[in-house]
This record gives sequence, C-alpha cells and structure tokens, in this order.
Amino acid sequence: MAGEGKVLRALVVEDREDDALLLVRLLQREGYAVRWRRVDGREALREALEGEPWDVVLCDFRMPRFDARQALQVVRAHDPDMPFVVVSGTVGEDVAAEMMRAGANDYVMKDNLTRLPAAVTRELCEADERRARRWAEAQLRRLSLAVEQGPGIVIVTNAEGRVEYVNRRFTEVTGFEPQDVVGTPAYLLAEPLDPSARAALQEALGSGAWWRGEALARRKDGSSFFAVFTVSAVREPDGRVVHHVVIAEDVTPLKEAEARERELRRKLERQLGRLKALRTVDIAITASLDLRVVLDVILDQVTTELGLDAASVLLRDGGPALRVVAARGLGEERTRPVAAAGEVGRAVLGGERVQVSDLREASGTRERALAEAGFVGYCALPLVAKGTVLGALEVLSTQRLPEDPEWWSFLDALAGQLAVAVDNARLVEGLRRANLELQLAYDATLEGWSRALDLRDRDTEGHTQRVAELTVRLARAVGVPEPELVHVRRGTLLHDIGKLGIPDGILLKPGPLTEEEWAVMRQHPEYAYRWLSGIEFLRPALDIPYCHHERWDGAGYPRGLKGEEIPLAARIFAVVDVFDALTSDRPYREAWSQEEAVRYIREQAGVQFDPRVVETFLELVARGEWP
Repeated sequence: MAGEGKVLRALVVEDREDDALLLVRLLQREGYAVRWRRVDGREALREALEGEPWDVVLCDFRMPRFDARQALQVVRAHDPDMPFVVVSGTVGEDVAAEMMRAGANDYVMKDNLTRLPAAVTRELCEADERRARRWAEAQLRRLSLAVEQGPGIVIVTNAEGRVEYVNRRFTEVTGFEPQDVVGTPAYLLAEPLDPSARAALQEALGSGAWWRGEALARRKDGSSFFAVFTVSAVREPDGRVVHHVVIAEDVTPLKEAEARERELRRKLERQLGRLKALRTVDIAITASLDLRVVLDVILDQVTTELGLDAASVLLRDGGPALRVVAARGLGEERTRPVAAAGEVGRAVLGGERVQVSDLREASGTRERALAEAGFVGYCALPLVAKGTVLGALEVLSTQRLPEDPEWWSFLDALAGQLAVAVDNARLVEGLRRANLELQLAYDATLEGWSRALDLRDRDTEGHTQRVAELTVRLARAVGVPEPELVHVRRGTLLHDIGKLGIPDGILLKPGPLTEEEWAVMRQHPEYAYRWLSGIEFLRPALDIPYCHHERWDGAGYPRGLKGEEIPLAARIFAVVDVFDALTSDRPYREAWSQEEAVRYIREQAGVQFDPRVVETFLELVARGEWP
C-alpha cells in the first residue's frame, strides 16, 4: 500500500461533502491516515493554509463560487512547492494542460479516481525533492556569499594546485583580478617566511596534505604583505583529491603592531638599562673616594649604554691646560697636558656642550688627529659642579652621533654625575654635600624624564613639575616624615612613566577612547610597577606610579584597592593630581577656577579621595598656603 499508515494532511477544496469524503476514503484505502478539512471559498482556503500545515491540496475544478484557477493562485502564493491536484469530470485535455501550465501538479478525472492515491504519493515525493533542492540551492547561495563577501582571502585550486577561483577579498587585498591568476600555480602567489616551508607548501598543493604557515604574499603593484595561509584538500568519497582550498588572512597590521611593540620594549629596556647605569654610577661615587675607580665606572657606562667607540675625561690642571685623566678606546691612557683650545677648549671656556657632526671637516689640530684615527662623531661636554667648570667629557664614535633626545639627555645626566664625582674627589671633606649634589643630579635626571613624558603629551606639559612640588607640600602637611618626602617626590616625577607603554595612537588620540583603548590605557600603572620594581632604590617611590588611580571607594584601578589599603603617598598624590588637572587648560575644556576645583575635591572626600587628606588640603587652601 502506498500510504502504509503515513499521516496525510489533506486540504480538500470542494463544495460537496460527499465528493470530498469519496476522495478521502480512496486515500485511506491506500493506507494513508488522512487528516483533512474541506473548504469551498477563497477566504476559507487562505485561512486554512495559514492556520496549519498541509501536505496536499485536492481541488475540484469547478464550484459555484470558486474554481481551481483561483484556488491555485492562493495556494501558490502561500507555498510554491505545495502539491496541488485538480479533480474533475467535466473538462477536456486542453483545460487540464492549461492548469498544469499554471502550476497544478496533476489532473485526475472523476471517472478514473483510482489513480488519485498514486498521483498524491508521486507529488508528495516530488514536493520533498523540490524543497530539498531549494534548501540546497539556498545553502549554496549562502555559502557563496560567505566565501565571496567574507573578510578572508579564499583561493580554490585544482588537484594540481593551479588557481581556479579567487574571491572578492583576494582582489581587494592583492589588486589581482581573477583573470590575472586563474591557471597559475598557487604557490607563486606567496613566499613562506620559513624557507623550509616552501617545499611543504608545494607538497601540500600536490598531494592533498594539510599545511598552515606564514608567508609573504605579493600584490599586483609589486608590494608585499604578511599573511597566514591554511591549505586543505577537497576529496571525493573515494579519497581522490579534486580541489585545494587556500584560506589566507592579511596579518600585516598585526606584524606592524608586533614590530612597534618590540621597538617599544627595546626602548623601555634601554631606559631601564640607563636607570640602572645611573644607579651604578651613584654607587661608585658614594662607595669610593678613589677618583680613578669612579671614572672607570662612568666611562664604562658611557661607552656601553650609549654605544660609543671612545671617551675620555679631561680636567683642568691648575692653569690654561687640560689633562687626560681617563680614557676608553683611545689607545694608551694619556696624562700629557692638552691645550685648552679647539672644540674641547670651547666647551670648557664657554661652559656649554660642543658637538662636531664630522671630524673630517674640522680644522683643529687635535680634531684632525682624531679624524685620522677613524672617528667621525664628536662631542665635548663641560663638567660643571656648583657653577665651576672642572673639565670636560669627550665622547667619540666612528659614525655620526645620533639625534635621539633621550640619548643626549642620558649623556648629559652622565656628564652631570661625572662632574659631581670629580668635585667629590677634590673635596673629600665635603663628602656629605657632594652626595647631596649627586642626589640632586639624580633627581634632575628623573625630572628630565618627567619633562620628556610631559612633552610626549603636549596637553599635560608642565603637569609633572607642578604636582611634584605640591605633593611634597601636602605630604609634609599630612605628617609624612621628612626622610620619606624624597620618595614622594620621585614617585610623583615617575607617576606617568607607565604611559611609555601606551601606543601614541591611544595616548594622543584627539577624540574619546573606545572601551578597548581604555583597557590598554588602564594598564599603565602595571607597566610602571613592572619596570620600576626591579630597581631597588626606586621601590620606596613605587606607591604613586602604581596606585595613583585607586579610589577611596574601591572603584579605581589597577587593583581596586579601597580606603587605607591604598598607600598614603598615592592618596595624597591623587588629590594634587586631580586639582592640577582641573585647574589646567585642556583641548576639550577650559581650566576650572580654583573655587570650582576645591568644591569638587571637597565633594569627592570619602568617594574618590581620603577624607583626612582632603581635610588637610582644605586647611592649606583656607590659610592661603595653596597656589
């Protein structure tokens, strides 16, 4: 039996109940479990179609108020694949053919109703096939759109690895049109970064093996870009490879970001290395009264950290001449007098740094001798201590000296420490004062760094110097012991050093930051802790760089500290930092008045700020002791 107990939902369009029952019984005799409904008008038909699902529509050709042509229009508008069988005993073959052309699936004459079950069974099967075909076509269209409009590059090759298809993204990224590459070997479009991977890629395209790796792909204009390629085979059921699918992603922005990160890391490592070098010099000066030991340490740091080929220290010899007391990279250390002439004489007599871009173009006797020894870049820095020029530091390179401001800032710092060391050795009885000068020179270096940080962000230029003085003033009023104020000052100078780790595109962005950019920005206290915690003498100053964005109510970052969990120095600095920011002009707003800023600080006591610190701050303001 055709039905074999299968449930059949039949919608019968018939004006006579008896005729409808006849059709149903015929289907039941063939094994169908028929669930049916009879309708005889347009609205009733539309309502039935929308009310529940049907497997087949059986329609009388002619009825008093309705006919099969009208019914067919309603059914096809609802479901193009619904089996529609016309049942009639009064029309000829021409009308039957017309109905079939209009979209009816079959036509059964009433004098031959025995073929109705077979017709229904056949149309149900064909309807399933039509629906399956439509679904497959829809899936194919979706897949085609996904491949053609997706963000990745897609290349399809034949079994031999020759290009048969490329998607739109391929053309957008490479500039090659499909006709430029179809038929060419796919491996010619890219060169693996690992030379050993080229053979693996060719083997994958030839054998059907899976391959993934980075490659340098070429564009039509001759330029190249980094991409990650994945090659996989398309096989027939018997395992035979018929195609390869190559999916590639342009990772040039990622590679560029990694390069920037590496450069930033190198820069930060240089900065930390120079800080450690300053510390090494500091230790040498304070631990030894032997000037030769100190000079050796300083010249080692000068040549190593700054990448110089030679350096020498020349000191005044009680008259117009200078004496070389230490040297690196100049052969034997010479102690013979050197006339205070030429470039080094200008530095000593003028008290200013003198630089020569190319010694080969200099005219002085000593400069020509240095040029003949192979040196090109030259600089003489006066060693000035307490307003007195003690001598000079000469640095030389076989290349031109760099133009990096940080390089020169570090050289100036070393020259400053060298001057302190010389002065210390000459004034043994003033060791305590010399040590103070060293500390001042070190703090000046930190101030120089802080100014460099301010200059990176023009909107906050001068901010660090202002808040350093005010933070120490407020800390003293709060009751911080005097020996700890130096750490408060250093922490203030370094409070934004972590922003060296923030890309310029985020730090200097003129508009508002996105959530992702804020997430990067909020990492700068962590960077500060990571970079400075390994420097022992800066550990007491870490509280401000690490914790100055914490809030009294615990809503700050990076650790969400609350109340007195926040170090006191950071709580003090937070008040000063916000006050200075509010009373300074910004591109997006004018500076607040002092009254407005003080009102805001008062309102945030117990929310953003330590109430006790705010109370002390307000007392200073009330006494006129706050600028």
